[in-house]
Amino acid sequence: MNLSDHRVVVLGGTSGIGLATAIRAAREGAQIVVASRTRRSVDSALATLPTGVQGHVVDLTNPGDVARLFQSLGPFDHLVYTAGEPLVLMSVDALDLAAARTAFDLRYFGALSAVNAALPYLRSGGSITLTTGTAHHRPKAGWSVVSSITGAIDALVRALAVELAPIRVNAVSAGVIRSPLWDSLSEETREQMYAHLSESLPLRRVGEPEEVAETFLYLLRATYATGTVVTIDGGTLVS
Repeated sequence: MNLSDHRVVVLGGTSGIGLATAIRAAREGAQIVVASRTRRSVDSALATLPTGVQGHVVDLTNPGDVARLFQSLGPFDHLVYTAGEPLVLMSVDALDLAAARTAFDLRYFGALSAVNAALPYLRSGGSITLTTGTAHHRPKAGWSVVSSITGAIDALVRALAVELAPIRVNAVSAGVIRSPLWDSLSEETREQMYAHLSESLPLRRVGEPEEVAETFLYLLRATYATGTVVTIDGGTLVS
């Protein structure tokens, strides 16, 4: 599939994997809309993206905001959901239920709300691509919340593929990526984490947003793929 003139809405498309996906799709001639929570993030992304890209400020945890966004956009072809905060790692004996709910609000319920609001405007032959991860396949201590989220998204993709057919619904499962999600860490701590994780990976490095973006574009073009989760993790699941 040639993405030329296809309209692609990327929620969370102002940084990291989402921004990289928006840039790659725009280079293929797609009409891009990006949305994020802050005006600063949107303006920064628009300064990077080609002329003509639309940017919107929207709280993806607020269903009313999301519904108004799609009402204002009208018809489009592809929804990409990459929004997410840093992973919530906590042991069950130190559970912060409010923090766990907040993590689900954006990564899971935000995605579900976006699908609900977008559905009336998706054109025939359209697609939805969500974002998940590998945590539920090989969970570690303290990963109960994040493993639950990624497992739930995997199940959601399969269920939506059946319910929304013939609209295609897929997801990208990314390993550790060098992205702004980790900007809350100091540069030294962040680089130490990347180096430590790289030692256990067959490719001996963490991924880059542009590499994951290629997987999103593959799923936008893959007209016979639905109910599929494509993993791009540097070999995390085999290491």
